[in-house]
Amino acid sequence: MTVPVWRASAFVGVAHGFLGRQGGVSTGAMASLNCGWGSGDELELIVENRKRAADAVLPGARIVSPHQTHSAEVVEAGEWPDHDRPHADAVVIDRPGLLLGILTADCAPVLLADREAGVVGAAHAGWKGALSGITDSTIVAMEKLGARRDRIAAAVGPCIAQRSYEVDLAFMNRFTAADRANDRFFSEGPSGKPHFDLEAYVLSRLAAAGVGRVEALAADTYAREQHFYSYRRSTHRGEPSYGRQLSLIGIA
Repeated sequence: MTVPVWRASAFVGVAHGFLGRQGGVSTGAMASLNCGWGSGDELELIVENRKRAADAVLPGARIVSPHQTHSAEVVEAGEWPDHDRPHADAVVIDRPGLLLGILTADCAPVLLADREAGVVGAAHAGWKGALSGITDSTIVAMEKLGARRDRIAAAVGPCIAQRSYEVDLAFMNRFTAADRANDRFFSEGPSGKPHFDLEAYVLSRLAAAGVGRVEALAADTYAREQHFYSYRRSTHRGEPSYGRQLSLIGIA
């Protein structure tokens, strides 16, 4: 089966792709393109899925991904083994031949590129990382490699949409305590509890940082079960684990 790839118009000429759950070899609740090391899936299936994902974006390239911890930490890509990845939530690079990979299952994957400088980045923006500034940290790390923020294009891939993201008042208060203007990212849901717009929040952080171009794919991972994995959906169903989709960017 062909691996479907969602692409951003902001990255014309840049090897990249937001992948979903289709086109892989995993079975059961994690069918089929599960690329998450920590999912509990069989290792050989994950390895095959990640190979298929890479070949759909930059054939033959090796995927380099961090051990994600919902932080604002960024690392420069290295040749570390998959079993000994640095703890970080974003990775940047200025050399060809490698694919930067970020795993998500409702959190927002963010890909960034300064095509002129030959610098790219990939960030995992869950609510904790987004609030603590993972996108800002990624932009700074890219600048250290020669990028300019006004030339950087950024795309926010498939993530949980506001209509699917019910939270509590304590959650909302974390954001409004950081900035009162953050109340615009919350709306009252059917149950009376607030709903958070993660995608809009990440887009606003990128725009405020002075990124030259920002784009969103506007794809709800929770609602689109056929296409995407979702941590929250699996939790609501009481499933023992869940798959992770991969977002990739590299320099050809």
